[in-house]
Amino acid sequence: MTGSNLAEISDDLRARILSDPEVILEDPEVMAALVAANERLMGGNIVDLRGVAMERLEARLKRLEETHAQVIAAAYENLAGTNRVHRAVLRLMEATEFEDFLACLSSEMPELLRVQAIRLVVETEASPDDPAVRRLGDVLTVADPGFIEGYLTQGRNVPARQVTLRQLQPDSEVIYGAAVGWVRSEACLRLDFGPGNLPGMLCLGAEDPHQFKPSQGTDLLAFFAGVFERLMRRWLA
Repeated sequence: MTGSNLAEISDDLRARILSDPEVILEDPEVMAALVAANERLMGGNIVDLRGVAMERLEARLKRLEETHAQVIAAAYENLAGTNRVHRAVLRLMEATEFEDFLACLSSEMPELLRVQAIRLVVETEASPDDPAVRRLGDVLTVADPGFIEGYLTQGRNVPARQVTLRQLQPDSEVIYGAAVGWVRSEACLRLDFGPGNLPGMLCLGAEDPHQFKPSQGTDLLAFFAGVFERLMRRWLA
């Protein structure tokens, strides 16, 4: 009776496999078990080149699947980043007064750009205690002429790039103030305010030390910097 039951089960499985063999071929664990069983039947003195080739193909397929997943994830992240920058640009363009522009920069931009601190640095001869400067809010940092070049290059004899991505620098307290205690990486956007004006810089500070690093692409941030400096020229005019 037991043998009859086993025969019935075996016949049932056989019929199912014959009717739909792709079920076996598409299951990597079942195929690996079948290959292992075949190798045991052949003995230890015989090398099954087909089994070796299959193992290599499986390893290559796994690597391709991992690469594919990474490419898809990067594509979604790039798309999300593009959408964030576009929303931030549209929001900045809605401001009708310079004070509103700066208020939007400090209140809404961090969430839109997924950063924890934003500072606009402008070089000027005016004192930070000047009432005209103080009323512009904490988002604005006033610096002496030449500060931005030195901050971006850190004293090295290299040209300052439009976008600099890095971990926080020792003298960052001048820019971030009390926030320097938890800002770990930054994106520094160099701004050209046009002829007759000193340069500026927009600093985006992140708590994640790996959010901004030199190996990342800068196209989106360069676009944002280009839009931002053009809006600033309008206000300065």
